[in-house]
Amino acid sequence: MNRIEKQLSLIMELDQLKSVLRRARVKSADDRLENSAEHSWHVALMAILMQEHANEPVDIARVVKMLLLHDIVEIDAGDTFAYDTQAIESQKDKELAAAKRLFNMLPEDQSEELLSLWCEFEDAQSADAKFAKALDRLIPMLLNYHNGGKGWLEHQVTSAQALTVNRKIESGSHALWEQAKKIIHDATEKGWLKA
Repeated sequence: MNRIEKQLSLIMELDQLKSVLRRARVKSADDRLENSAEHSWHVALMAILMQEHANEPVDIARVVKMLLLHDIVEIDAGDTFAYDTQAIESQKDKELAAAKRLFNMLPEDQSEELLSLWCEFEDAQSADAKFAKALDRLIPMLLNYHNGGKGWLEHQVTSAQALTVNRKIESGSHALWEQAKKIIHDATEKGWLKA
């Protein structure tokens, strides 16, 4: 295959992301689960709107790229529930294999660049990756909160779990972590998160 055929091949492969369902419900139709493609779009747009709240200066184009790419591995590996710590550990190898398979569909230069960006997001050490991870953690909380805590109630999530799992928000944005703590506190008061 030539360069453009490889690129188009991955583009069509990525269509499968629309079929990967997550645990959060969309706010506009709280009986419908969000898919991973919707999540990626939503959190990428959130990055553009919330850039000023990053702890450190970030390259917003890189952050948006990370957020658009971060979940494509779910085409092969599926979505992992953020509060299932055992599943998250076993998921890492599956996701890396998926990233390699998908990015290797591209011409070598693009493959290397995008795999490197995906790995940077996963490692969450750079300012860009920390901010991207913070947003990726916050958006499901917002959806759960604005849907009356349905996802939390359904999976019997505790406030301690919510604080622990979402603590990564603080590394990318102190301001957004303060908002997250308010959400967790209010959700606990309302009985949506178990005390």
